[in-house]
Amino acid sequence: MEKEIILTENAPSPIGPYSQAVLVNGFLYISGQIALKPGTDELVKEDIIAETHQVMQNLKAILAKAGMDFSNAIKTTIFITDMNNFSTVNSVYAKYFENEFPARETVQISGLPRGVNVEISMVAFKG
Repeated sequence: MEKEIILTENAPSPIGPYSQAVLVNGFLYISGQIALKPGTDELVKEDIIAETHQVMQNLKAILAKAGMDFSNAIKTTIFITDMNNFSTVNSVYAKYFENEFPARETVQISGLPRGVNVEISMVAFKG
């Protein structure tokens, strides 16, 4: 098994001991992304719509670094702190896929890093 660590300046640097993503045998495992602006320590928190768009842009940048896009996504996990935001997060999320949605679960949790409202992780595949 050969693995490649994926790191791009177009997505936020990890805020802990983990990689942005790891590529193994065509599978890309992307760590949970929050609404950090790349190259800064600044969070996008004006509202849940902007926050979710930034998360999706961070995922997009990591996918691109691995030579993939959202059509390669096969599984996502969405963590949100308030299930009342589910439909809003869902509508932003859906805009990034062209009617080929990956498998997914959405989980409400009591807290996320840096007090954000949404975090999304992803598994993608390039055969």
